[in-house]
Amino acid sequence: MPQLFLNERSCESACDPGRADRAMTDFATAVLKVWRNDKPGTVLIAREPVTGLQLAQGHPIGKWHGNPRNRDAWKLMLQMQTKYPHRAAFPDGEGYYDIEYRHDGRTVVGLGAAHLMKGLGVSLPVEPCWAADHLTLEREQLVEEEGDADGSAVSEVRVPHLSLPDHYETHRAWIKEGVDAVRRGGLDAVRTGGELWRERARLFPRLQFLPRVEGDLLGLAEVWVGPVRERLAELEEAVSTWDPAARPIAPEWKSDVRTEFQHRRKLCWFPDGGRDELFDWHSEFLPKPGRLHFRLLHDERTLRVAYVGRKLGV
Repeated sequence: MPQLFLNERSCESACDPGRADRAMTDFATAVLKVWRNDKPGTVLIAREPVTGLQLAQGHPIGKWHGNPRNRDAWKLMLQMQTKYPHRAAFPDGEGYYDIEYRHDGRTVVGLGAAHLMKGLGVSLPVEPCWAADHLTLEREQLVEEEGDADGSAVSEVRVPHLSLPDHYETHRAWIKEGVDAVRRGGLDAVRTGGELWRERARLFPRLQFLPRVEGDLLGLAEVWVGPVRERLAELEEAVSTWDPAARPIAPEWKSDVRTEFQHRRKLCWFPDGGRDELFDWHSEFLPKPGRLHFRLLHDERTLRVAYVGRKLGV
């Protein structure tokens, strides 16, 4: 199910009407290529209703689709599922207010939502900076520091992006893989914590779980199912390529993973194999304060999950 997040910054230029129209034609052609792969599942998510878009300052989309040569493309676009605003695609109860994404120093809400939801950023190619099949964003996120104080962490992330018809070829295999996964009942089709537990051997064959995790997953709030599913998939991917000889401390993590602060480690002990073991490695998931705790098993080149749920001790 491709989710296409429209970059609002690409609709704010002061370019001339002719350039805006050409950009919209390229954009429509590219987006419709994606839509034809999965007509029922493709969703275009924008800051505002698509019918009210401004292609550039003072140039509404009506001037483009009012041209007879664009009417067929416009009719097809109206058949696509659309949502607005961008947060309409977020899990219920989550706003990601602790995360900000920037491109060239400017906040980009749509592209940030694409990264958060593992979707595809889409832009009108009115400026050279949007004529790329991937974009690098600066991501700033509030994080908990020692003593439960709040700070922020800044990192760079890459987002798959489409604004021109040629970009579709770059992403075609990725789009098809996602569509096929849903159709064959893959990880993206899992909708409950119970399914995560029952299908764990198939979905996460390299991970281990303490028996107590069954209760955590069976009682998992619906809003947490998707984020937990993503964290487990990232851990699976990390251990799949882990060589403890080359990386003796830990795998190369695919998201923010760290050990617990010293003063909180007393909360992270769980019975395992007849003795208490420290499960202080953890990954966070939203909405806060979701935590997934595990310990590394270097000899087996894997990890064992002990806890999934609300942050321990709060």
